[in-house]
Amino acid sequence: MTSGLVLEGGAHRAIYVAGVLDVLLENGVSFDGVIGVSAGAIHGCAFVSKQRGRSIGYTLKYANDRRYMSWYSWLTTGNMVGEEFCYHELPEKLFPFNHEVFENSKTKFYVTCTNLQTGQAEYIYCDELRQKMPYLRASASMPFVSKISVINGVPYLDGGIADSIPVRAFQHLGYDKCVVVQTRAAGYRKSKNKLSWLAKIVYRRYPKFAKAIRERHIMYNRELADIEQMEKNVEVVVIRPSKNIKIKHMEKNVKVLQEVYQLGRTDALNALPKIREFLNLK
Repeated sequence: MTSGLVLEGGAHRAIYVAGVLDVLLENGVSFDGVIGVSAGAIHGCAFVSKQRGRSIGYTLKYANDRRYMSWYSWLTTGNMVGEEFCYHELPEKLFPFNHEVFENSKTKFYVTCTNLQTGQAEYIYCDELRQKMPYLRASASMPFVSKISVINGVPYLDGGIADSIPVRAFQHLGYDKCVVVQTRAAGYRKSKNKLSWLAKIVYRRYPKFAKAIRERHIMYNRELADIEQMEKNVEVVVIRPSKNIKIKHMEKNVKVLQEVYQLGRTDALNALPKIREFLNLK
């Protein structure tokens, strides 16, 4: 059996994922592979590099810094999430990313991106992030408020548009024992985005991607139902918020961020016995 960890995104809502991951690190729970989507991928790479507390540390410190995630950044750079600050200054200087531990890890790391030409998800294996950082950035680049990331001639954006919780994809890659970390409470279903009609205009050069945006709620709800069934069949273990999370995409209130992170920690601690049994860990 090959174990996998699947991490949903959701902008600042995914600080819940960071709380879960820190508890797994503290308790020595590891996986053969990790796949992340959007902010889930951002926090997931810190899990592979074994940097407990890194995600919540810089989130709390820079939540109100306009270089981090803000309308100011969007107006001045075209990216809601500041590229230079978040993908260079933060990991290289302010909160250094441990590339050595990441590259020597036995855990394989995958990033989910959406190909604008095909409208389909791609699952990029990242054995290092010095050169493959653009894929991580693309995965976390939300449509409408981010520039398109063109990597080796291929245009990419937010992985969550085409595959928000890629459990089935990871199983097809060979990871048959998956633990899934979601960022929505049980029973949640997504409604159609009221602005999805804009996709046809903004992304007129990429009609398949525009269609994926318009139909995202259908894909997402189908995935939720599938995961719920797999959970009933004990095919996966799911960690999800034990109560509804009220947090903004660009949350500035550090108290709210800390509370959501702490909820992730609490839910992960409660799930530890089930995870250990599922993965046959001592």
